[in-house]
Amino acid sequence: MENLYVQKLSVSFDGFKALDIDIFEVQKNELRVVIGPNGAGKTTLLDVLCGKTRPDEGTAFFCDKDLSKLSEDEIVDLGVGRKFQAPTVFTSLSVFDNLMLAIKTDRGVFATLLHRLQQGERRRIEEVAERTGLADVLNVLAGTLSHGQKQWLEIAMVMLQDPTLLLVDEPAAGMSDEETYKTGEMLQDLAVDRSMIVIEHDMGFVRQIARKVTVLHEGRVLMEGDMDEVQNDPRVIECYLGSAMDREQSDAVG
Repeated sequence: MENLYVQKLSVSFDGFKALDIDIFEVQKNELRVVIGPNGAGKTTLLDVLCGKTRPDEGTAFFCDKDLSKLSEDEIVDLGVGRKFQAPTVFTSLSVFDNLMLAIKTDRGVFATLLHRLQQGERRRIEEVAERTGLADVLNVLAGTLSHGQKQWLEIAMVMLQDPTLLLVDEPAAGMSDEETYKTGEMLQDLAVDRSMIVIEHDMGFVRQIARKVTVLHEGRVLMEGDMDEVQNDPRVIECYLGSAMDREQSDAVG
């Protein structure tokens, strides 16, 4: 089963409870957006799901395995891929070489670069590059890409690990309006054949991609629903959306 099912999950740091989730579930091939104020536990949730943080209690089942009991490498092998907020790419290498390094392999970095690509591997790189808006910059040095393109490159690198659950942390941060819109279209396309959890603060971007939204507050699930339900919930407006909308209006004026 490729559903994600989280139950009774808690994480504490120095006595502060960062996460206290009763139930959180994502269906196969579902795109779920998670929002909430800073400190709500959003990134901590992704950290638990990818094995970076161990929970104090609870379980997180995916493909009938409890992720909280697996190593980071075992979680990747199970089909969970993580795109972190800040892009980390090899800036001195071309986009193509970055993608070549991301293909699942037991070889080291230099051996991979010297490896003669099989036809199927090259096709796979070109296919992922096309889906992530990088087909025209494959021979460009990664360090010369725009911030948005670097984000797309890292998403493409994760995609080459063939994840069935993709975790994406604030993909629109620092992007232009055009890049943000293209990123939304890309994630919607990628979510056709995999489950996806996206953390985001940009409400315009959330409106573009959201099918179902989970709102976290003080480590707990405050509510879940479609965007209209979330926007009109008094608890969400009080704890988060009011300040988030104020920020959007301030940015628009500025």
